[in-house]
Amino acid sequence: MEKNQKLKDRLISFVIPCYNSGKTIESVVRQIDDVMKTREGYEYEVILVNDNPPDDTWRIIKDLHQKNPKVTGLCMSHNFGQHNALMAGYRKAKGDIIVSLDDDGQNPPSEVFKLVDRLNGNTNVVYGDYTDDKFASGFRKLGSDFNDWTATWLLNKPKELYFSSYIATTREVIDQVNRYTGPYPFVDGLMLRSGSGIVNQNVDHQKRQEGQSGYSLSKLLNLWANGFTAFSVKPLRIGALLGAICAGFGFLFSLFVVIQKLIYQDAVDAGWSSIICIMMILGGLILLMLGLIGEYVGRIYLTMNSTPQYIIFETTESDSQS
Repeated sequence: MEKNQKLKDRLISFVIPCYNSGKTIESVVRQIDDVMKTREGYEYEVILVNDNPPDDTWRIIKDLHQKNPKVTGLCMSHNFGQHNALMAGYRKAKGDIIVSLDDDGQNPPSEVFKLVDRLNGNTNVVYGDYTDDKFASGFRKLGSDFNDWTATWLLNKPKELYFSSYIATTREVIDQVNRYTGPYPFVDGLMLRSGSGIVNQNVDHQKRQEGQSGYSLSKLLNLWANGFTAFSVKPLRIGALLGAICAGFGFLFSLFVVIQKLIYQDAVDAGWSSIICIMMILGGLILLMLGLIGEYVGRIYLTMNSTPQYIIFETTESDSQS
């Protein structure tokens, strides 16, 4: 009877990208173990993806694996970024349900079943919602609002949907997400593309246990660029529209000047300053659009050149076998 019950247990895979989390990740794993003991019918595994930080996070991950065989560690060859680390963890995950969360303790594992219980036939992706986050800085809130606006505009994200790093999803969605092999993953865009029912669930958001966010301004801009270029061609269409508008205004202005010259021959001055201003505006627009096109072409080139999404340098499994 116990064996038959065991066969019915559902496996939850916790995927956690780790960066400078040597002082926090042990507590997060302990909280996961504690909460999983409170609910029957579930087994779990924890996949810790070390994104090659400068601290001793990898050593601590290996220690956690020795203490708890349900913990698996993956070590990246260098710092690829949070979303690339998530993709590495997703491909390693074996669970029926996959939960991703932060390594700093701000996404409390005690809230996990609030997300998991929302998964059903009509809902296959659940985002933790902490829109009233009282611990985020003004800069991060501004960046979050901007990302939310661009995702709504470029990715057709429902306005009421809130993106966060605390996500529970089904095996079927993750299998679709894993089909993306490009070097610039944007997990939220992949979830939108792969999931048919995406909802929010209110969860608690705790204060960071140690340190500060691993996201610098440049990393936030790179993440925004991934979402900007990977899943939408709207920027290119806007460029074409701007070009058409400028050409239309130029044609109308030229027609106006010709007619004015024919009627009032002395009314039209050479207007060198006006010409220079117009040339600078049009030249700036042209260079802007060339830069945007170059960004798209560059990313296509890197994808065609088989630039890796991530490189796994070491795993705790290889350590166990040696």
